[in-house]
Parts: sequence; structure tokens; C-alpha cells
Amino acid sequence: MNLHTINTLEFNQIKEQITQYALTKEGKAKIGCLTPSTNKRQIEAWLDEVSEAVEILKKSASVPVHGLDGMEQLIGNMNKGAVLRPDQLTKFYDFLDCCGKMRRFMKDKIYYAPRVSAYIDAIDELPELASEIIRCIRNGRVDDYASKDLLKIRKQIAIHEERLKEKTMQLIRSNKYKTYLQENVVSQRNGRYVIPIKKEFRNKLKGTVLDTSASGSTLFIEPEEITIYQDQLTWAIADEEMEEQKVLSYLTGLVEEKEQQIHLAMETMVHYDFLFAKAKYCRFINGSKVSINETDEISLIQARHPLLGEKAVPLSLRLDREQQALVITGPNTGGKTVTIKTVGLLTLMVQCGLHIPAAEQSKLCVFEKILVDIGDGQSIAENLSTFSSRIVNIIEILKDTTNRTLVLLDELGSGTDPGEGMGLATAILETLYEKGAAILATTHYSEIKEFAETHHGFINGSMEFDLNTLSPTYRLNIGRGGDSRAFAIALKLGIHPKIIERAHHITYKEEKQYTTEVTTTWKLKELEKQVMVNKYKDRKSDTNKTEMKVSIFQHGDNVKISPTNEFGIVYSGPDTHGNYVVQIKGEKSLINHKRIKLYIAANELYPDDYDFDIIFQTKENRKKSKLLSKGHEENLTIDYNE
Repeated sequence: MNLHTINTLEFNQIKEQITQYALTKEGKAKIGCLTPSTNKRQIEAWLDEVSEAVEILKKSASVPVHGLDGMEQLIGNMNKGAVLRPDQLTKFYDFLDCCGKMRRFMKDKIYYAPRVSAYIDAIDELPELASEIIRCIRNGRVDDYASKDLLKIRKQIAIHEERLKEKTMQLIRSNKYKTYLQENVVSQRNGRYVIPIKKEFRNKLKGTVLDTSASGSTLFIEPEEITIYQDQLTWAIADEEMEEQKVLSYLTGLVEEKEQQIHLAMETMVHYDFLFAKAKYCRFINGSKVSINETDEISLIQARHPLLGEKAVPLSLRLDREQQALVITGPNTGGKTVTIKTVGLLTLMVQCGLHIPAAEQSKLCVFEKILVDIGDGQSIAENLSTFSSRIVNIIEILKDTTNRTLVLLDELGSGTDPGEGMGLATAILETLYEKGAAILATTHYSEIKEFAETHHGFINGSMEFDLNTLSPTYRLNIGRGGDSRAFAIALKLGIHPKIIERAHHITYKEEKQYTTEVTTTWKLKELEKQVMVNKYKDRKSDTNKTEMKVSIFQHGDNVKISPTNEFGIVYSGPDTHGNYVVQIKGEKSLINHKRIKLYIAANELYPDDYDFDIIFQTKENRKKSKLLSKGHEENLTIDYNE
């Protein structure tokens, strides 16, 4: 499916809603990559998966997939020579523990969810690895009992620290240093014990200055007497770090040996998160598993647009190989666009393995392509689309359409001359039908409605409109096109029946009587004001005869043409519609009198006997005319091209 279809049908919003139900970053990322399939068996397998997951959620809403976060990055850094840190090893243990919980969770689900519960078998139990990690790593550090050498070294460190503290405290309490001390405390700088000495007594004490106070009045000195004890402690700590690295290297090796099993377990757990997120969403929209086919059958029963929720009006329609093109008519904001979007979006959802908000008896066809040309009249952004850009889109649709394509067209042919737009729309629909596509199209053109009534394979539909409330009901009626509601609505809103009757005659070239429901005297008087005879004497009207006042121009008049402001010379006219033939820049054009303004009259420009052929005829024609005036000439003709 192309990106334009995905965006237009708002399928990305569906994915965003599903993402909210995923518990892990990896699961959310997989939902973001969700794309429809065109393989019927694969789609059926996906639908079965979701159905089983829904059944599991009905009995147990909490699924243990929380241990996945951060695992993808850890797996990616394995076997690159780096030793795993204690916190990373703890993460591996949490993941293995989560896998164990999932195994126990799925144990009793095999009877009603055999497919989903069987996925746990892809996860190998790794008890040895888990037990070694928990034995060696505790509270975010390597445990004392991870190795005998580490236990021995840490005991030595404890002894050295005790001796160092004791010796340092002896120095503070001794009278030798009492005068030099800033305060009787022992502190550490860079892991070494120091005592605070007043600056002026620096030379009185042998030792190394490791730090100075902010004011500079206090020096933190490591006395010479404790240096040997401090060095012994430093060497022991270095031995501890080496031994810890040995333990961490050992555990890293154990993890890397099981990389393939861990990677497969992670993929399985990500799939579980992905699957149960889809199932939770399907429960949220009250979705049903519908059947799918490759026989061009679309049968939706009580279907709703998933993004509209409970506000959506149920939609029911059916298309098959005998009738695979639906033309929908109806008023603006009546729900035509939502209807075709609903069909397209639900088809996308099913081909992604999702349940849809429709009756279980519904059926949808698997399409290789869904091509759309939808400009929502209620959207400011879509109103920026021009007729040209939509035609470019239609061209791509015509090129890509096959007999495995669903085509959705909104207000086909709009944005241009109604007559030409109607003809173009009809031709496009015929071509798409001949290509074998399933078609849903909306239109305002009554001629297309008549075309659908008589053309094989097409069926009419209309959006219901309530004349009592003057509002759409958003219900789709299949089998007949919508009647024009403009006259009925205008009459309901208070237009005089005579005006409606005249409009009906102009539109349909037939007489029809309209009556008002108004009975109140004062309302009837107000109504009559609309058709009262104009009292101005200089304005006359004749309802029985329509006369057109046409500006009169003479042959040879120099005129100005609006809105281009070009100049031309009148050649002939007017005709019955008030059109003149005007020569502009050597070419004759048919221009309506309303666009012509006299610039210089012919009698002011030319003498009475002026030969206008000099202006309007070519030099060649004038030569031929002169020859013919002298006598008959064989094979000589003059072409007066107007």
C-alpha cells in the first residue's frame, strides 16, 4: 500500500492507538512498522492469533512482558569484546525471569489458545545462566561469594581499612598534632584518608597535600605515618577490581554462549507484546474477526469507522463481481466521504490482521492495492488541492489499477466546468471498471447517478437526509441514487413555491408544482413579498417572455475585450446569444457582448466606402477576389475563414 493511501485513510492514527497498549519500547517499534499483507493465508493466521489473544485477555488481562525494555541494545553489544556490567547482567536475569513467568502464564492457555501458547516453546529455559547471574550479582554489584579469591580479598580490605582508620584516629588524638589541626575529623580525598591541617603549620607535618579548602586556610594532608597502610589498602582494592573483572568476564561468556537462544527469546517476547497490544485495541473498539476472500466480495454489516467510536453511524453495504462499483450521492457533510474512508480503512486493518468494528458475518476482499483520491470538503488543508493536482493523482490511479485493486474516489470530476467534469468522471469510472477494480465513488452529478443506474456492474447509493430536521442522518441507502434535496430544503426554509417551480423548469425542462406548508396569514404575507411586482417604472419584467438586451456593435468597430484588456475589431454579429466575431491580433474569436466595450466607432476610423477586406481578409484572398470580379476563373476558390 502506498504512503498516500495510508495517510489519507488515517491508518497511522490506528497504529498510534495500538501503540498505547504496548508495554515495551521494542513492542511499540514493531507496531510502528505494521503494514498490510496481500497473502490470504498470512492474514488468516494473523486474525487467528488476535482471536486467541483476545480470548486470553478475557480471562487474564495482565501479560508478563515487562522485562523487555533495553534488551535490544544489550543484544546488539554482545560478542564485541566488552564485559557486561553488573546492572546489565541484572537486566539479563530480569529478562530470563520474565520468560519463565510467561512460560507459566501460557501453561494453561493451550486448550483455548493453542497457536499463541505454542510460541513459548521457542524460548529455551536457561536455568544455569539465571542461577549463576543471581549467585554472582546482588544489589547491583558483584557479590562477596562470587569467588573464593574475591571473598578473601574483601576480608583483607576490611582489615586494612580498619587499621588505617585506627592509625589515623591515633594521630588526631595525639598531642603532637593537636595544635596543627583545623578540626578533629578524618575525611577522604580521592579514596585516601587525610586530616585537616592549618595552612601556617604545613611545614610542621610530614605528608602529602591532597586537597585544599575553598578559602585556602585548610590543607588536607595524608600523614607520612599512614601512607604505608593507605598503599596496602590501595593494592587490595586493585586486586578486588581484577577479581571482579574475572567474575564479570566469566558471566559475560556464559551469556554470549546463549546469545542465539536469548535473541530468539527476545523476538518471541516482543511478538507477544505486539500481539497482545493488537488484541487489547481490538477489544477496545469491540472488534470482530471477519472472513476474507479473493473473489471481490465486500459485505460489511453494521460497520463503524474505528476513529469515530460510538458516534459513528453503522454502515452496511455489499459489492461482488456482478456489482463491484458503488456510486454514492447525497448532500455535503452527509457522510459520503466517511463512508468510503470506512471501507478503505477497515480493509487495511483486516489485511494487518486486526479485528474490525463490524458484525462477524461481514466479509472483506484481500486487495493488492488500495488507491484513493479523496479531498474532504470539510478539511481546510484538502481544500487547497486543485483540479490539476487531483487529475495527476487520478492518472497514477489509472496506471496502477488492476483487477486486485480497490479504488476510492471522492467528488470525482469536481473543481472544473460541471459539464466537462461530469463527462470526465463518467469516462474515468468506465475505464476503472473495465480494468476490473472494485470502486466506491462519491459525486454530486445527477448524470453519473443515471449512468450508474443503466451501466452493468454499477449500483447507486445515497446518504439519507431528514427533511424534518434539515440534517443528514449519515445512513447509507443502497440501490437508488439520492434525490436532489436543494429544492426541498429551499422550500422548507421559506423560498416561495413559484421561485422553486421556475428553478425546477430551468433545471429539468419540465413543469412541477410546489406547495408551501405555511398557513399563518402573516407568514403568507411575508412569503408573497418575495415575488411582489417591482414598482420601479424604469424596470419592466415579462414572466412569459425572456428578452436579452444586447449591446449593438457595428462591423469595423474598434472594441476593448475584458478581462484581458485586449483590443479587437468587430467582424460580424450578434448571434442569438449575443455573441460577436471579433478579430484580435489577426485571429477571429467568438466573444459575448457582455465582455465587449466600444473603444472607437467604425465611422470615426474609416470613410464610408472603406474596404474592410483589407483588415479581415488575407492578401491572397483579396487577389483572388479581384480576379473573379473580372470574370470566371477555373479552379479558383476563396476560403472566408471566420
